[in-house]
Amino acid sequence: MAEIQGKTLRDVQVGESATVRRLSGEGALKRHIMDMGITKGVGVYVRKVAPLGDPIEVTVRGYKLFFTGTSYRNLTQNGF
Repeated sequence: MAEIQGKTLRDVQVGESATVRRLSGEGALKRHIMDMGITKGVGVYVRKVAPLGDPIEVTVRGYKLFFTGTSYRNLTQNGF
């Protein structure tokens, strides 16, 4: 997968996969994302995105997650 700088999970289109390259953010939000199994190097598949872009449904490690607000914008990804 090729590195694409400055992109986040929000930029991944429905039906595409990406690999998490970096988690930005601090404190409880970053810990919460990591506790859900999203860590550096893990694959994320974007299943659905609401018409206005929030919430977003993804598949990570075989299970579905729903993100709302700005939490998923802290995931920097690469590749498609």
